[in-house]
Amino acid sequence: MAKNCKGCGITLQNEDPEALGYVPSLDAVYCERCYKISHYGQVTISMQQGIESSETFEKINAIDGVVFWVVDLFCFEASMINRLNQKLPGKDIVLILTKRDVLPKTLTDQKIYAFVDHRLKEEKIVVKDIIICGDLLLNPAQKKKRLSEQGKHSLHQIQRVIDRYRHGRDVIFMGMANVGKSTLLKQFLPETGLTISRNPGTTLDLIPLPQDGYTIYDTPGIENKHSVLTLLQPKDLKSVIPTKPIRPFVSQIYEDQSFAAGGLARLDIIPEGKASVVGYFSLSVPIHRGKLADADRLWNEHLNEMLVPCLDTSMVTMHTFHAPAIHQDKMDVVIHGLGWFCVSGNIKQIYVRVHKGINVTFRKAMI
Repeated sequence: MAKNCKGCGITLQNEDPEALGYVPSLDAVYCERCYKISHYGQVTISMQQGIESSETFEKINAIDGVVFWVVDLFCFEASMINRLNQKLPGKDIVLILTKRDVLPKTLTDQKIYAFVDHRLKEEKIVVKDIIICGDLLLNPAQKKKRLSEQGKHSLHQIQRVIDRYRHGRDVIFMGMANVGKSTLLKQFLPETGLTISRNPGTTLDLIPLPQDGYTIYDTPGIENKHSVLTLLQPKDLKSVIPTKPIRPFVSQIYEDQSFAAGGLARLDIIPEGKASVVGYFSLSVPIHRGKLADADRLWNEHLNEMLVPCLDTSMVTMHTFHAPAIHQDKMDVVIHGLGWFCVSGNIKQIYVRVHKGINVTFRKAMI
């Protein structure tokens, strides 16, 4: 008789059909929530913001193991964990960067390593190693669903790094909600039966995955209350999470302009001359460009109609960020969980409007 769900790790129970872990019979292997996610794509109990972080870190620290910290390259800023070394004292940490395949091919691995190394130093995070992974999603168009050669290479690379840093210890995969830990492990250990979906908060407790002489642990996503992904309805997640290589939206501007990423973010730019705006978003997120003088009217009349997906139905509930000064250098304006605009040129002012609570980061350009 299973005590924990094979898919999400939650303790099984047959007393409360509305609570996590419910099964009609305790001899079941998967809880009803995992069954419906796997078979119907239906999330009956939402845990989108992830599990309370202190509880997860406490369980990780109780294990003698090396930590494999999974970070989504496309949603890099939303995947970062402040003071990570302090939260995992004494733990060796290896950084795994996923979603390499959705970024432009013109972005070399060398540039990615340089960018990530710079951001880790800014955040004062120390890791033992960094590896880049991509092509871990199966192509549904293929009759025989198989990983690409790049995907297989990524999995071989993970195994080599485990062998290099394990030193007789267990292995713990952890990261923010919706960075793809379970998806990665599902490919790395296909016989495990882990439940995966686009929805954050699918894994609910530590799941031990016994190996030859050691154990690999899947862990719940660390709570993240400041990402678009943890607030959107499941039907809208398909639009904002890229599964194919993104095509940058490129625009040259000479006058005050406004750019809308669906109805989730608005970038207002007041240039002092020629400037450039490049958007990096899922192909399913429409980018609307117009004159800044007409932007308020557009949002008031079309938010939640033409401007979708969205989290707000009025500008009144949104928050405005004011970017630091920029002259000739490139700067990324990152909307956590959604994507980013790269801006450059002679720019006087930049304002970003997002749903209240969503973080916006202004950083040195990744690309």
